[in-house]
Parts: sequence; C-alpha cells; structure tokens
Amino acid sequence: MAGSSLLALLDDITTVLDDVATMTKVAAKKTAGVLGDDLALNAEQVTGVRAERELPVVWAVAKGSFKNKLILVPAALLISAFAPWLITPMLMIGGAFLCYEGFEKIYHMFVHKSEEADAEHAARTQAIADPEVDMVEFEKNKIRGAIRTDFILSAEIIVIALGTVAESTMAVRISVVAGLALLITVGVYGLVAGIVKMDDAGLYLSQRSGDGLVTQAKRVFGRFLLRAAPLLMKTLSIVGTAAMFMVGGGILVHGMGGVEEAIHHVAHAAHSLPGIGAVLSVLLPTLLSALFGIIAGAILMPIVSGVLKLFGKSH
Repeated sequence: MAGSSLLALLDDITTVLDDVATMTKVAAKKTAGVLGDDLALNAEQVTGVRAERELPVVWAVAKGSFKNKLILVPAALLISAFAPWLITPMLMIGGAFLCYEGFEKIYHMFVHKSEEADAEHAARTQAIADPEVDMVEFEKNKIRGAIRTDFILSAEIIVIALGTVAESTMAVRISVVAGLALLITVGVYGLVAGIVKMDDAGLYLSQRSGDGLVTQAKRVFGRFLLRAAPLLMKTLSIVGTAAMFMVGGGILVHGMGGVEEAIHHVAHAAHSLPGIGAVLSVLLPTLLSALFGIIAGAILMPIVSGVLKLFGKSH
C-alpha cells in the first residue's frame, strides 16, 4: 500500500513537472516580444559609462531587477488566486501598452530621426570626458532609470506569463511564473553583460600582435566583433519592436473574439490558394495580428501622449 502511494505521488510530481515545462515553453514564446525589447533597452540603458564600470552597472541593474520580480511575482499570483477575473483586463492593458510602445518607437524613428540620439550621445561623451562631472551620481541616475524600465517590462512579462497559465493549478502557476521570472532575469542580464563588453573584447583581440595564424585569426575575429556590436544593437531594437506588435496585437486579437475569428477565416481561405496557400495560412494570423497591433498603437499614441502632457509628464 505504501509502495503504491509513493508511486502515485511520484506520478503526480512527474505530471506537474511535465505541465510546468510545457507551459514555461508556451509562456516564453508569448513573452518573446517583450524579452527582445527588454534586452535591447537594457543594453542601451547601461551604455555611456566608463568601460571598467560597465559590468558593475549591469550587476546593479540586475539586482534591482530581482527586487522588482520579488514584488511583481507574488502580487500577480495573489491576483490569480483571489481575483482571476482581473487577468484578462490586465493582459489587454499590457497588450495595448506594447502596441503603444512599439508605435512610439517607430514614430520617433521617422519624425525625430537621429537628432535626439545624437544629442544624448554627445551628452554622454561630454560627461565621461569632463573630470568635473560626478560619475558616481551619473551612474546612479542610469541605474535608477534602467530599474524603472525593467519594472514596466517585467510587469508585462509576468502578466503575459500569468495569462498563459491562468487555467492551470496553483502549483503550476507558481512554478511557471516564478521560474520564468528567474530565468528571464539571469538570461537577459547575462546577455546584456556580453553585449556591452562585446566591443571591448573586439578591441582587445584586434590589437593582438604577432604573425602566427592563431593571432591573425584573433585580429580578424576582433575586427568582426567591433563591426558587429552596433549592428547587433540595431537588430535587437528592430526585432524587439516587430515582436512587440506581434505579441501585443496577438493579445488584443485574442481578447476580441470577433477579430480573432475574422483572422482565422482569412487564414483558412488563404489555404486554398495554389502554391503558397499552405505557407500563407500559417503566416497570416501572425502578420494580421501584428498589423492590428500597429493600428492599435497608432490610435493609442496620441491619446496616451495627450494624457501625459495633461499631467505634465513625458514618456
């Protein structure tokens, strides 16, 4: 009897672990848009400090991110336990915010072009070069700004992950949300540390002296890293923005049954097209969700900007 009880317990544990693994994969896919933007934003936030201080700044922001998760994860789980009806509205708000953020980035890219970026870069360069500038306070301001950004993005990630496991047992919800929050924090800031030191590594390797084959290969790889670092940042920003529309638009579409049904009808109709029908039927739901996200962002941006101006704040 005791043996059969133990086997039943082990079977239950295995089932829970299997559910956790499956739901974690699903939640990770749904939060991909925010993760891409989180990675790009945090890498951008910690640039501008002296090279020897980059890793300490990343570590300080990572510690702040862990503290953010310690607040957000229990709060989200309490909501799922005592007010589960709030999850869908929170998801819709999170999806709408993603679309707004994505469209605002595109708007500033085309309207303000590189003026703001050039001004910010000049200010950073001047701050680093000026011995009169208090770099400790400069770093603290950057760290505080990065932690605030992390709090917003972490809240979006946790809400999306919670929506994925809303119908699961509490044990699965706790395991998936807490586990994903931990993995995301370690993964994102580990990658951020690698990205911000990528150009330093490239410079170090490109300056190796010697005529040996290995040394020459190091110099070539170092020059590659130096060229790739800024391209990687731009790529992360573009991919992150596109994914924000896909994820945010997908959340909004899912919450609006009529729109989701119409998209499925269009995808089903496209399947009958000769040649490319099968591919189109797979791609159309994502593309149309992204298009819906762009439209939603275009509608929301003037509204949100107007509210911010009304209260005398900027984004």
